Amino acid sequence: MALPELKLDPKPDTRERIVEAAARLFHEQGYNATGISTILREAGVNAGSLYHFFPSKEALLVGVLERYVHGLHPIVIGPVEAKTQDPIERVFALLDQYRNWLAPIGFSMGCPIGNLALEIADSAPQVRALIDLNFQNWSKAVRAWIDAAGDRLPATTNRHELADFVLTVMEGGIMQSRAARTPEAFDACVSQLRRYFELLQEAARRERSSVSGPP
Repeated sequence: MALPELKLDPKPDTRERIVEAAARLFHEQGYNATGISTILREAGVNAGSLYHFFPSKEALLVGVLERYVHGLHPIVIGPVEAKTQDPIERVFALLDQYRNWLAPIGFSMGCPIGNLALEIADSAPQVRALIDLNFQNWSKAVRAWIDAAGDRLPATTNRHELADFVLTVMEGGIMQSRAARTPEAFDACVSQLRRYFELLQEAARRERSSVSGPP
């Protein structure tokens, strides 16, 4: 599997085993292509156990998406923050982390949240809301880094929109590289984003210089 498995409990109970198996299968095969019988087999449980916790397949998907919400920091954000203290470099460390997860298999499975957004977000309001929450929380984490950059970015920078743009670069780059089965499109998107951040920082330096005046 490309992305690290979302195991928050080292000794998962029955419910957690079901959610873990479903998350992996939905990512590998897609939601609609994954049958309940396959989830039961992979989780090592019977139908009664599954339906005790989840009355429907859609309810199970809600459980998967809630698990992604809870796993964002320990699985995705935390390792990046441990790697570097520089807030802008954290943005690129995050993108590099996705590359390291996906490039070895040619980006073949894509982003699990992005995949679900494309496949089913229009058909289930509760599911759509949780997909959106996952995206919002990802963007908020990036926004916190951008805010921490302070005056390294121009005062007029819309930091909320910039964080959303980073998400767009990540998802779009993954989608293109998945189609091509090479990291080239992802790398090109990240390279252009890097250049944009450099231009913003250049503008911020000029802004600070104009305020401080000549030496």
